Amino acid sequence: MSVLTKRFEQNPIIQTKDIRPSHPGLIVECVLNPGVFTFANKTWLLLRVAERPVQKDGMVSFPIMQEDGSLEILEFAKDNPDVDLSDARYVKYQGTTYLSTISHLRLVCSDDGVHFYEPQDFPTRIVGQGELESFGIEDCRVTWLEGAYYLTYTQVSYSGVGVGLMRTLDWRSIERKGMILPPHNKDCALFEAKINGRYYCLHRPSGIDLGGNFIWIAHSDNLTHWGGHRCILHTRPDMWDCARVGAGAAPIRTPEGWLEIYHGADFDNRYCLGAVLLDLNDPSKVLARSYEPLFEPLAEYEKTGFFGNVVFTNGHIVKGDKITMYYGASDEVICGATLSIEHILSGLQVLS
Repeated sequence: MSVLTKRFEQNPIIQTKDIRPSHPGLIVECVLNPGVFTFANKTWLLLRVAERPVQKDGMVSFPIMQEDGSLEILEFAKDNPDVDLSDARYVKYQGTTYLSTISHLRLVCSDDGVHFYEPQDFPTRIVGQGELESFGIEDCRVTWLEGAYYLTYTQVSYSGVGVGLMRTLDWRSIERKGMILPPHNKDCALFEAKINGRYYCLHRPSGIDLGGNFIWIAHSDNLTHWGGHRCILHTRPDMWDCARVGAGAAPIRTPEGWLEIYHGADFDNRYCLGAVLLDLNDPSKVLARSYEPLFEPLAEYEKTGFFGNVVFTNGHIVKGDKITMYYGASDEVICGATLSIEHILSGLQVLS
């Protein structure tokens, strides 16, 4: 697919060494997948920061948040036959799956969209709370809607993975709305305008045995209770998005339709980005879709890292034809790129 795409020359723009750990004894293993918004004439990122203790030789350890907000550290010997470490993202022990790190959200801002820092006059950390977030909170999308910022994010716990909602006007106080889509669900992106009097979102429930990791759409009258669920985008056999697909940031309104940049992965866990065009008045109708990836892991910092061969976005800023996209690479660093809406649209394959 021919798309005008330009990576930031400064990539990666944020690395783990740039982020301070949230607790003594923890190290930042990954910084990834930021929500993106503008506020007070600055560009802001809501980073996902993944941490764990310094690892001892022959051991694996990871934190779990308790109800009082404290962290409990679990530790197992790597040679224990009950321990499965085949995927760097997980620790499996006696049939129970844990995350190898615990994530929270970290607020940073920039005057030029490239060089970011933690602001001194805003709370900069949003951490998990309660039993539904005991394994952390992840991958926040930020949507400007009706005079407020809405945050959809992944809540992770022993009970499963679901979608939470927060709301803020000023980034000094944040109202938590609780879980709006129950497990197993993630990758929830709100549309930035009502359509025929209703709110809409994209989301990604996961099928086991029947179904799969597909993109669904739903509508709501109040942003907390969702219905009208329909599956609109499937994986495609033997293609770059054959294993799973999931929404990125809020769909972009264009004269041709709602343009959504989504991620797709194959069975080797190689994550690329594509695009899909949805009908303006009925976004459950798919009009066109990428055949080839519009963005794939090609740079060295995208191919190697904590979990390599990954580019993953859930945040961008749109000005005219230009999309400034911020993305996580290899589950370890933050990068930026610019894309052209016109060239994305011209490369889509129209569906009959």
